[in-house]
Amino acid sequence: MPAAIRLKPSLRGKVWGKTHLSPWFPDATEPIGEAWYLAERELPLLVKLIFTSERLSIQVHPDDGEDGPRGKTEMWHILEAEPGATIAMGFRRPVTRTELAEATRSGEIERLVNWLPVHPGETYFTPAHTVHAIGAGIVLCEIQQNSDVTYRLWDYGRPRPLHVEQALPITDLGVHPGAVKPVPLGGGHEELVRAKHFVTELVHAAPGASETPERRACQLWIAIEGEGTIGAETYRQGEVWLLPEEGRQPEIRAASASRFLRSWAPAEGH
Repeated sequence: MPAAIRLKPSLRGKVWGKTHLSPWFPDATEPIGEAWYLAERELPLLVKLIFTSERLSIQVHPDDGEDGPRGKTEMWHILEAEPGATIAMGFRRPVTRTELAEATRSGEIERLVNWLPVHPGETYFTPAHTVHAIGAGIVLCEIQQNSDVTYRLWDYGRPRPLHVEQALPITDLGVHPGAVKPVPLGGGHEELVRAKHFVTELVHAAPGASETPERRACQLWIAIEGEGTIGAETYRQGEVWLLPEEGRQPEIRAASASRFLRSWAPAEGH
């Protein structure tokens, strides 16, 4: 039976990151902003943990074919949030493209975007073209198309390039619906996001519970709580596992109360 593969976390230093990374990783001496979970081959989906001590830039991502073959649609699942922590998602009200252009010059964009208070356990879906930013004091899991193309609209005066000319024509000027409403599926599963590029469920497993999932393309099990086994291997909080696409799937058994984000790339047209 093919074995599941534990993806390797690659920690990326960022000025807006954190040194306190527990319980996900050992604490660091320099601020870490992102952990990318990588396989030996490039996957269509990329999982990151993001750690913030400052606001990230206000940005937008293109869709497929707009800046290369692969765009960047993503989702965020909030793991930790300090009191008052916020994210920006869409605008407080519909805006015009002319108004947005002026706001990127004046800094008014900070007040035009909709800063939403966030809490652990919430999920936000960010399709390509959605203006967004992550605020300070947050740890979240990001599941995205495997693309790093980003257009910055505003960066609070930091000395990094902006991409206003590329961003303006593609930006969705409307109001984002906010946190997703999970759909119960039974058996401890809830559907969080069903989109063209990925489907993501939240899976709750009681101590001793087990399941053998059906085969999926690029099926990732992200352990956000608990420990147990995936086939003959042991999983723990903060690990990401890639299940085989062929053959019988490994049994996933929880030794302690566990939660996973289970994500995969849907078949064409599903």
